[in-house]
Amino acid sequence: MHYIVSALRENPELAIFLTIAIGFLIGRAKFGGFSLGTVVGCLLAGVLIGQLDIKVPPLVKTIFFDLFLFTTGYKVGPQFFRALKKDALPQVILTVLLCVTCLLTAFAFSKIMNYDVGTAAGLLAGAFSESTVIGTAGEAIQRLAIPAAEKAALVNNIPVAYAVTYLVGTAALVWYIPTIGPKLMGINLRETAARMKSDVEEAAGEAEGIVSAAHAFDVRAYQVTNPQLLGKTIAAIEALPKETRAFILRVRSGDRLLEPAPDLVIRDGDVVAVMARQEAHAMRGDAIGHEVVDQGLLGISIEALDVVVTNRSFDGAKLSRLAETDFARGVFLSRLTRSGIRMPVAADSRVNLGDVMSLIGPLPAVERAAAGLGYPDRRTAATDMVFVGLGIFVGGLLGLLSVVVWGVPLTLTASGGALIMGLVFGWLRSVYPFFGRIPEPAIWIFDTLGLCVFIGVVGLSAGPSFVSGLQTTGVSLVVVGLVSALLPHTIGILFGHYVLKMNPLIVLGACAGAGTITAALRAVQEEAQSSTPALGYTVPYAIGNILLTAWGPILVAMMSM
Repeated sequence: MHYIVSALRENPELAIFLTIAIGFLIGRAKFGGFSLGTVVGCLLAGVLIGQLDIKVPPLVKTIFFDLFLFTTGYKVGPQFFRALKKDALPQVILTVLLCVTCLLTAFAFSKIMNYDVGTAAGLLAGAFSESTVIGTAGEAIQRLAIPAAEKAALVNNIPVAYAVTYLVGTAALVWYIPTIGPKLMGINLRETAARMKSDVEEAAGEAEGIVSAAHAFDVRAYQVTNPQLLGKTIAAIEALPKETRAFILRVRSGDRLLEPAPDLVIRDGDVVAVMARQEAHAMRGDAIGHEVVDQGLLGISIEALDVVVTNRSFDGAKLSRLAETDFARGVFLSRLTRSGIRMPVAADSRVNLGDVMSLIGPLPAVERAAAGLGYPDRRTAATDMVFVGLGIFVGGLLGLLSVVVWGVPLTLTASGGALIMGLVFGWLRSVYPFFGRIPEPAIWIFDTLGLCVFIGVVGLSAGPSFVSGLQTTGVSLVVVGLVSALLPHTIGILFGHYVLKMNPLIVLGACAGAGTITAALRAVQEEAQSSTPALGYTVPYAIGNILLTAWGPILVAMMSM
């Protein structure tokens, strides 16, 4: 045991990796339907291992924190700038109101309870599920004109209050928003969702290596026997009124395989390869003729491709409009993703610049559609590190600039600058997607591991004073954290529904986004049995991340007056 303790003290990098391993293990543990999550798990693991009095250079957590913040901005950048448009105004107003209420609530309770600056910052970070406040508030405390020992004590109080209030606030909101939120608006969530349910809801996510046996789209061969189709061209057949989109991809006429030219006439006995949704084949396939087995006819190259929407003429367009374009023939949309969140797919769903449309269809048709919509985002394992490195560097330089307000120097700090530049670079990537690619696995590393290493090091540093700090704040912090978490969201739900007249499902999604609580969004979607709340999540999530992160140094300044 002495050997292990000595190794950890003399080689703090080993303590960091041990903290991450134990933290992720704690984060996976389930308590009923609730789990602590990896962030809190790493904090608790760091506090536990930190009892051994392990010294970790502060630069380590700063590097990982900057990487995390840049990635956060990169993910939400397109939606943050989308919020500047008029149609997103109600969501922006709701988000600003909720975030300002969060700041004022944390400040008021901290003054009433006589909390110090560090505890106040931890309350703000934990009750509102914004871990970045730990970093921005800590950096602001380090710039205060107070003794170094007092700075260290205040900084160590941040994770103490964060750990307590995060557990209370997050668990409460994941239950409160989908359960009490609808009651505040006087609606039945599931019935409301059913009335506006999308024509096409996405299938549930699939685990790696596992695919669903239910295919949304299929290509089948039919021998044409319907007299109404014989003697007509392919263009005329596809123009006939029908309940769903269907396309002829290839024709067998005798021994010949023919490509589907618009003026190609269908003769008696011809066999056609038809692509349509599964339900169309099942319900209407016999309207063409009887299905046949023809492997040669069906040997068509089908491509599944992600396309980033960059064509400005389609920004805000409905999917029904896109379906009518020339390049949409033979192409189907399997998934629409916005800032990593899957959106409902229906005729009246709208696309935004930077959205990722997952297309499926014959290879030439998909390539044609990709050229019309934007940029094909082909999968690659390579990350544009020039883009990442320059983004953090330039953002850090801008963030170091400071402004003196009421005698208190305010600055974004280098970390805050990395977040802002992440927003800008993320938006640039959505407009010019031929550079700056960060694959999803790399985003996970930068985002999740970056934050967890930062939080783990915070726990290691705060470990020796954690227990005494928790004893000082007492049970009152639990109650304060609960009230602080619920009050802003209650005001937000009431204001969004009764004042802004927003759709109830969008209100709940917006509150989950403004509070940066993805777990609450999932809970709302599960309760509503609909993906519609995600439409209100992305813009508030982008703005909420920025505002709540910025509140760290602002709260420190307010508490120091």
